[in-house]
Amino acid sequence: MGSVWKGDIKVAAADDQPKELDAGALFVLKSEGSWIHCGYHLTTSIVAPALLSLPYAFTFLGWAGGVFCLVIGALVTFYSYNLISRVLEHHAQMGHRHLRFRDMAYDILGPSWGRYYVGPVQFAVCYGAVVGCTLLGGQCMKAIYLLYRSDGTMKLYEFVIIFGGLMLILAQMPSFHSLRHINLISLILCLAYSACATVGSIYIGHSSKGPEKSYTLVGDTEDHVFGVFNAISIIATTYGNGIIPEIQATLAPPVKGKMFKGLCICYTVVCMTFFTVAISGYWAFGNQSDGLILSNFTVDGKALIPKWFILITNAFVILQLSAVGVVYLQPTNEVLEKTLADPKRGQYSPRNVIPRIVSRSLSVIVATTIAAMLPFFGDINSVIGAFGFLPLDFVLPAIFFNVTFNPSKKSLVFWLNVTIAAVFSILGVVGAVAAVRQISLDAKTYRLFANV
Repeated sequence: MGSVWKGDIKVAAADDQPKELDAGALFVLKSEGSWIHCGYHLTTSIVAPALLSLPYAFTFLGWAGGVFCLVIGALVTFYSYNLISRVLEHHAQMGHRHLRFRDMAYDILGPSWGRYYVGPVQFAVCYGAVVGCTLLGGQCMKAIYLLYRSDGTMKLYEFVIIFGGLMLILAQMPSFHSLRHINLISLILCLAYSACATVGSIYIGHSSKGPEKSYTLVGDTEDHVFGVFNAISIIATTYGNGIIPEIQATLAPPVKGKMFKGLCICYTVVCMTFFTVAISGYWAFGNQSDGLILSNFTVDGKALIPKWFILITNAFVILQLSAVGVVYLQPTNEVLEKTLADPKRGQYSPRNVIPRIVSRSLSVIVATTIAAMLPFFGDINSVIGAFGFLPLDFVLPAIFFNVTFNPSKKSLVFWLNVTIAAVFSILGVVGAVAAVRQISLDAKTYRLFANV
């Protein structure tokens, strides 16, 4: 007799041996969610405040290049995430459900890939995203502070610590599935601040307060070339996810078709936010668009739109950043739970609750410390994104699909996947070089605990 799925555990029937899950899978990656919950998780992991940097990416690409890369990024990631989902569904139907990215790579490509490449890269990307969210949250808090106290003496690292305190509370949510209501609020918040960024850009663009518009690409040929690859890395990182298997693990079985519905929710929000913010921001500020478009709403401390509007927009961003940070903390939480928790004891028993609180608190404290110490972490994150998000979200899905389903070498799917894997492998390497070059250019401004 065969085995059946009950909740997130494969339960043996009759002569089969039961398959026990480790504490990380049992407690953190609970399989109790619906497709709509999956949509909330996907939206929070993809539609994040990083989209506010898209007008800046356009300054390196221009109108045609910017819109083209934005469209290609949407099409390729939607396609790639569906490839991963189909591979996961296939293995689940075969009786071997993968709950983690590294397990998927381990089983499909071999132990070395899962243990020495995919696992470390995913943790670097996800924990880097946590640090980046903490830093950006502190910067948004400081922007609000300076809006009303331009001569204020509080430093950036103080705001980073305050934001870290908020993260410390949310990090105690016991499982990925338990974030579903928070991620619904996150979905609403991303629509709200994207609408605010778009309206603010259009208002300034139509007013006499805005800068003189110029869409000319600045710099010499070398700057243009490296700028293009930097912009591609920014767009790829903005579309990045890196935790598709972990999100699909939150679905209650059977999982077939549910991920596609969740992706449809997510990419509806993507189209409503990415394109409006990128186009309106670049239209309003041209090649003067800052790394975060909200920075363009003030010039020399003077607000170009009502202060209350900037306050509300930054507040929306801060709140969503806390949700995004907690989502990307889940792979770390899962490993900590697997290492420290006892799956034979209850999830809320003192034996498991105390290690959970201590380990997650230390994880957030370390991320907050890094963000406070390295306010130039955005440059480092660009390297992590090029080495991490591009392989995880563009290259590996195509490889997983071809290895799993072995499509005919004469088929369109096979060659489309090979082309995607090859092109984005090259872009990942060149993007990493461009990011390292930017670090070398900015290195002279680096200082620990800098008040930038």
